Amino acid sequence: MTARLPRSFYARPAVEVAPELLGRVLVRILPDGTRLAARLVETEAYEPGDPASHSFVRVTPRNAVMFGAPGHLYVYFTYGNHWMMNAVTRSEGEGSAVLLRAAEPMEGAERMAELRGRGVLSELCSGPGKLAQAFGIDRAHDGEDLVRGDGVWIERGKPVDRGGFEAGIRVGVSAGLDRKWRFWVRGDPFVSRGRPGPPTRKKP
Repeated sequence: MTARLPRSFYARPAVEVAPELLGRVLVRILPDGTRLAARLVETEAYEPGDPASHSFVRVTPRNAVMFGAPGHLYVYFTYGNHWMMNAVTRSEGEGSAVLLRAAEPMEGAERMAELRGRGVLSELCSGPGKLAQAFGIDRAHDGEDLVRGDGVWIERGKPVDRGGFEAGIRVGVSAGLDRKWRFWVRGDPFVSRGRPGPPTRKKP
């Protein structure tokens, strides 16, 4: 438990948490005991009052977890066939989260390849939909506690310093284009290839 990020880490604005998640290690223990682990290399922040955020209008059954306590997993379905996972931030009732966009596989890559249906290492977790699929994440994991749960969590890892990452426009959004709230490790081969700006029909 000591290796996990504490609740206080998440209880801050998403724009602070998102870059600080770079270099941290996402972990999931599968039902058969297999440990999957990947180093986060790309994230996006979504804040209250953000026109690109699911929380912009009101609380709905789909986004309810996003308005919950910080340090929980918010999972939603998009693009017709992709699950996405987010770490809830700020305080309960605010509607803030960080999208986990891409990661470098560290443990359980063979199992990730099985879940993804393909085996190229650099393609296993190089997009939010790919990452969720590689970890076997779906709606059943919506609301899981990243701090005290026993299925999915984020470990401290080695954070990336300010000179090691870049910031830019988020991918697949048509609003809030003035906010450079996408963060990625500079030059990392596991970063997604998603095009910043309005959504396209390409897979994430």
